[in-house]
Amino acid sequence: MKDLDLSKTMQENEEEYEDVCIIADKVFASCQQRKCFSEIEVDLGDKTFKDIKFKPGFIVPNTLVIMDIENQPNFRRVKFTLRIPFEIISTKGNIIKGFLPDIYKDVILFMPDARDEFQFRIVVETSSEVLGEPIETDSKLTFAVGVFIITKVVGTVQLLIPTYGYCPVPDPCTEFSPEDLCDEFDDKPFPDFFPPQFEDI
Repeated sequence: MKDLDLSKTMQENEEEYEDVCIIADKVFASCQQRKCFSEIEVDLGDKTFKDIKFKPGFIVPNTLVIMDIENQPNFRRVKFTLRIPFEIISTKGNIIKGFLPDIYKDVILFMPDARDEFQFRIVVETSSEVLGEPIETDSKLTFAVGVFIITKVVGTVQLLIPTYGYCPVPDPCTEFSPEDLCDEFDDKPFPDFFPPQFEDI
């Protein structure tokens, strides 16, 4: 139904757009996942907790491995370690930096055969949020975190395109080694990853 609505919108607005040729990063494949940490503990020392901020997750250097899959041409097994930084901000503005526990990913992604000079990249985006209320006891802060993850296969290409807005939320990843997730977090809808456009406001 979503694809039909998008196609109808594109047809209605077709005359309003001019086709242009651009060099862009094309997303050849993408999938979504989520991870829940029920208990993260941080030593506050003599500081008093005020807020938690998350930084973009990144693939830990030297952990990305891409492998062919027997009898599945144009698909690859992609393994990497994802690391997400966070900052604990105290009431006096002090910052305690840390990382969530490493997240190990092992998924199957579409990555078509291409000439040797064409390079695919694995790109990861994250959206992390605190679940429930952080608890501060005996100079320690304990909190739960839910992490939404999008993994993409990206390649730079020349495209002839109109502009119709952001891509829809991708389908769930195909797990190579399924992981258990927190039940409550598993039922949450996937958030918007991009700010609204002018027409949406």
